[in-house]
Amino acid sequence: MDNFVYHNATKILFGKGTDAQVGAETKHYNTKVLVHTGMGSVKRSGLFDRVVKSLKAAGVDFVELAGVQPNPRLGLVQQGIQLCRDQKIGFILAVGGGSVIDSAKAIAAGVPYTGNVWDFYEGKASPKAALPVGCVLTIPAAGSETSGSTVITKEDGGFKRGLTSTEYLRPVFAILDPELTATLPVFETAVGAADIMSHVMERYFTNTTNVDYSDRLCEATMRGVIRNLPIVLARPHDYDARAELMWLGTQAHSDLIGMGRVGDWASHDIEHELSGLYDVPHGAGLATVFPAWMKHVYKHDLARFNQWAVRVWGVEMDHKNPEKTALEGIAKLQGFYTSCGLPTTLKELKVPDDKLEVMADKATSGNRRTVGNFVKLDRDGVLAVLKLAR
Repeated sequence: MDNFVYHNATKILFGKGTDAQVGAETKHYNTKVLVHTGMGSVKRSGLFDRVVKSLKAAGVDFVELAGVQPNPRLGLVQQGIQLCRDQKIGFILAVGGGSVIDSAKAIAAGVPYTGNVWDFYEGKASPKAALPVGCVLTIPAAGSETSGSTVITKEDGGFKRGLTSTEYLRPVFAILDPELTATLPVFETAVGAADIMSHVMERYFTNTTNVDYSDRLCEATMRGVIRNLPIVLARPHDYDARAELMWLGTQAHSDLIGMGRVGDWASHDIEHELSGLYDVPHGAGLATVFPAWMKHVYKHDLARFNQWAVRVWGVEMDHKNPEKTALEGIAKLQGFYTSCGLPTTLKELKVPDDKLEVMADKATSGNRRTVGNFVKLDRDGVLAVLKLAR
């Protein structure tokens, strides 16, 4: 196990009706806030009106900025930064899913910065300050509600890039009411669960040794998704299963299960090229990329893939042919995704294969860098994964 520092200061308010507390929580930080939302679902559901009522009751003034899309755009972030500066806003409240929260974090980092906020996403600068962010979560998926990470898409060129700043970008509070997720479409629920699974698997497949405790935490989280997602898809108003899925999504990306180990993250980097160019749902892209990545790298540490197959999927260990065990585990993952209505190939995702080389080149910055840690992939390695995903 590696040395680590773990500090997650996000206050979590979990359970039915907790959105009523948003005004009181927000007031601790500022009385002039930006309420950041998506494409209108929070208004159609009545959540926005309840949030506004709570803010007004607490004496909090607000300005609204709506319009966040899946794979949130840099253009709206820049609009939000200017709005916050003009209106002298001191707090950002994200009401929505991971895309809304990611966009809110980007605005929060950009307001005090004198340069272009995209500098952070290109690695040219690091945040030294940010406005505080709070959130009311509506989709269990990205885990952005307690993470210090944000991913934004630059429209010019279709570049989707991430930024992590655990010191400045973790939300100060997160309101998690599982009832808010009950009206999610089936596909959106499944896409979110694939994102949760991917966050765990990125951490699980590591070269770090002697990490049995966090192995078990990862395995329990994955098994929780496997158990509860089919229940939620069949019975959308099953509160208990919704609650499990929401908490699993939060823990998958709160950093707790990844402490003391080096994660991989190649699949996320590769998927960012898919959704950056083709605007596919992030979780659907991950459901396609991850099994392909596994097929490319499993021989690197057959024992770890066997452990995953046996402990997570219940595959019987074949000691005479351990490779068979690993491949059966990968097949189980693909089968699970398929049974939940998710794509596992680029063809199903309706992504053409005429720009695989372009995506491999972008992911590795013209082959000047590698992606991933479990196995470091150069341009040819990324291209091999994309070809396996066809």
